[in-house]
Amino acid sequence: MRRFADTLWDLLSLERRPRRIRSASRQRPARPRSEAMQKRYDQLVIDMKEAWGVKVHKWRSSTSGCAWELRDRNGGLTRMIESPYPRGPMSCVVFLHEIGHHAIGFGKHSPRCLEEYFAWQWAIREMKAHGFNITPAVQKRFEQAMRYALSKALRRGLKRVPSELLQFMPRETTQAMTNI
Repeated sequence: MRRFADTLWDLLSLERRPRRIRSASRQRPARPRSEAMQKRYDQLVIDMKEAWGVKVHKWRSSTSGCAWELRDRNGGLTRMIESPYPRGPMSCVVFLHEIGHHAIGFGKHSPRCLEEYFAWQWAIREMKAHGFNITPAVQKRFEQAMRYALSKALRRGLKRVPSELLQFMPRETTQAMTNI
């Protein structure tokens, strides 16, 4: 039996192909978040904001962040961040990375990619110190972020790569340097 559309919207819905349903083996297992674990993340947020005097400008829905300082006319300093709210290892490390920029100090490390490296190292150390799980995805995110930061610095004319960052050198740059 064939259906006929009464309205344009009905016609459009008839034209749509049905969504493919993932097979049971490819679906992510539905696992409820642990309330106890979320309480630990909540406490981490409270502790870090208090310890470093940081204000959250905005909780982001993406796993990206930003940290900055504001100085008022009287010389007062306001430390600000935007990051995802910690709900798992990835959002936790991004949150801690942004706090890490304040912890290690803005402008204390040059070039900027070295500051990124120290902020990531600080975040991972803090995760370990607070007993949070450092997953392979977190480690991969750190490595990707560092490769991006270093390649950006090289594109902008970085002449000397700090020894801490040599492990993140782009392959094509490393090969070009060995061929010289």
